[in-house]
Amino acid sequence: MKHLFFIAFINSFFLSNLFSEDIDNSFITKLEYGAMLYANPRGIGCVSCHKKGNKSVIIAKYKEINKKTKKLEEKVIIAPAINKVSFEVFLEKMNADKTESKIMPTYFLTDDELKSLYHYIKNINKK
Repeated sequence: MKHLFFIAFINSFFLSNLFSEDIDNSFITKLEYGAMLYANPRGIGCVSCHKKGNKSVIIAKYKEINKKTKKLEEKVIIAPAINKVSFEVFLEKMNADKTESKIMPTYFLTDDELKSLYHYIKNINKK
């Protein structure tokens, strides 16, 4: 009888794991880890500029003299919506040479951190 109970327990354990591929039983889930990275990846958090990630956000407004017209023009720096960006574009922007963008900080995230962060960004507004 003990053996039968043990075999039933083992079968139920394996079957439950077999059908629960989407359940993350880690100490901290990929989504939770991504949320931590979004708040503070290493320095200024993504949330500081991108907010909830679902729409463009004006980071700053400033005035600059147009060199051609010599007139003062208002300029804006905009953080784009990031929740609909493909993984390829996300990686490109996160790993870009910072001479391309003087606004986006460099984070030096690992591949696993980037994957967790992207997973969070794609699921940030789904609740």
